[in-house]
Amino acid sequence: MYVEKRTPSKRGGGTISATSCSAGTCGSRALRAAGAAPEEPEAESDMCAALVDTIVMLVGRRLPARRPWGVRRATLRRMRRLFPSRAAPSPAPQWSLEEIAEEYAYPLPEELEGPGGRDGAWLRGNMVASLDGATHHGGRSRPLSSEADMWIFGVLRGLADVVVVGAETVRQEGYGPARVREAFADRRAAAGQSPAPVIAVVTASLELDWSGPLFTEAVVPTLVVTGEGAPAERVAEARAAGAEVVFAGPGAGAEAARVPGALAARGLRRQLTEGGPRLLGQFAAAGVLDELCLSVAPLITVGDAPRITDGAGLAAPEDYSLEGVLEEAGFLFTRYRRIRQ
Repeated sequence: MYVEKRTPSKRGGGTISATSCSAGTCGSRALRAAGAAPEEPEAESDMCAALVDTIVMLVGRRLPARRPWGVRRATLRRMRRLFPSRAAPSPAPQWSLEEIAEEYAYPLPEELEGPGGRDGAWLRGNMVASLDGATHHGGRSRPLSSEADMWIFGVLRGLADVVVVGAETVRQEGYGPARVREAFADRRAAAGQSPAPVIAVVTASLELDWSGPLFTEAVVPTLVVTGEGAPAERVAEARAAGAEVVFAGPGAGAEAARVPGALAARGLRRQLTEGGPRLLGQFAAAGVLDELCLSVAPLITVGDAPRITDGAGLAAPEDYSLEGVLEEAGFLFTRYRRIRQ
């Protein structure tokens, strides 16, 4: 079995954790005591090799020229300490709203053309999850959030042309229209954006409350994104309620791969999706999710809440590069960008 041992570090203080193999499993001490010759099972050899690799990585020492059986030469890893940083000032530096906005700024218009941004669109996802991967607690994401998370949430909306959300999330979270944020007024005006981002609801059934604030109090008309085969009477109801209907595909519902292009055709290129998990999973599976902003809450929920994406697995995992990490009160605000071949 593996036993974790914490010992004082001789390299800068603190402690290090090392995983060791007990004599009853990986070592030959018990066999020698019984007068038997040690065996060399493949599984035990691999575990001991992994142990030596770990120790070498931690203490930075080279293995001796003569290696015991089953021990492979290890390599050092180039790893950075993101938190806590001994070099970071204390207390943590303060970030202005403008600095946070620059940190999360969308790519420049010329960067949105070509294979890196289909039809000039850039689709960013924003989700929050607990340490054990839950996206909600009691059916709502708010219990997993924090003041800082809501601040980031507001910044991402303040930068976006359009907020794309699934109909089920609209119903569960009680979505209303995006509000005008005075702090972003000048920035949005300079970029040629509307005073508030457009809300675009992706739905096949069009079973929405047309009398709700999302449709009756919106500063800019709410969009309903569906397929050309959607029920005609529902499409008529949406338009009568003041919504604008956008078709993304010939079927009954919108095709995830066509949604970014359909919105970009209306000049809505800086796109933000807030899920839910099913819609985010569809975007990821279609290969149109350019960026993911994931807030990790220092909370454990257990339960059966879904992960941030829900749907059929990909044939092969998609690669994303880490673009940034911010931290406040134990919450991590990460940003990843898809690596396009």
